[in-house]
Amino acid sequence: MTQTKHHSYREEADLALSLWVKLARASTLFSQRSAEQIRSFGLTEAQFATLEALGHKGSMTLGELSRKQLVSGGNMTVVIDNLEKAGLAHRVRSETDRRAIMVHLTPKGVALFRRIFPRHARHIARLASALTEREQGELSLLLKKLGLSLVHSTNSSPISHEDS
Repeated sequence: MTQTKHHSYREEADLALSLWVKLARASTLFSQRSAEQIRSFGLTEAQFATLEALGHKGSMTLGELSRKQLVSGGNMTVVIDNLEKAGLAHRVRSETDRRAIMVHLTPKGVALFRRIFPRHARHIARLASALTEREQGELSLLLKKLGLSLVHSTNSSPISHEDS
């Protein structure tokens, strides 16, 4: 049997790598469990996220929805096409900016959002229940801090010779 060697990199790198592996695994599993429930509603994750955004924030432009969900305008167009086919959303040209297209939930979309979102919220709470409410708050703040630092980071350059 072959034994895997544990390589050690500088202490801060070992810690960061351990964090990354745990974060990736937890995120993947959390997302999988969430997606399973979303599929049980007959929706894709992108459709559900769009319903959620419109249900909580109200009508938005296609651009706003794309930015909020970190997807391209082309992807959002397909999502809205499918929500329109299902009778859950519709597009209307903005009255203030004719270039902008507003997306609204239909009454059927609002009813679906109101029916499924509370169930989804309870499901997410069950998934997070391994942590106390305080721990959930602390982790949320830490992840926000990490995420914001990555958004504003310009340190995406290749490894320098000094690092190797």
